[in-house]
Amino acid sequence: MTLYEQLGGTPEINKIVTLFYQNVVADPLLAPLFPEDITPVMEKQGQFLTQFFGGPPLYTSVHGHPRMRARHLPFEITKGRADAWLSCMRRALEERVPDASLRESVLERLSHTAYFFINTEG
Repeated sequence: MTLYEQLGGTPEINKIVTLFYQNVVADPLLAPLFPEDITPVMEKQGQFLTQFFGGPPLYTSVHGHPRMRARHLPFEITKGRADAWLSCMRRALEERVPDASLRESVLERLSHTAYFFINTEG
């Protein structure tokens, strides 16, 4: 069973994304990286995570190849920001995903990606 299925599919992933971005916009390290209207970012994140966790290729079908590292290069991504991003996701998952081992599997998968985006010391 994929992480997508274990998480409850696209509807549940979108609920996690909503909680996640509530945390992001309140975080002093992360909030400055995002536009005032975060809705399009949330939609893309939901599409990407659906695909990333083994669901339908929603992101690719709309936006093409993710090229996520290239898309994040214009932003200063530090280890502190990657840690903050993961902390925001951890809190969202704790609210929506009762299974602790599933939460850890999701965070482990996302950790590789978050730290891969680091492009600035600090």
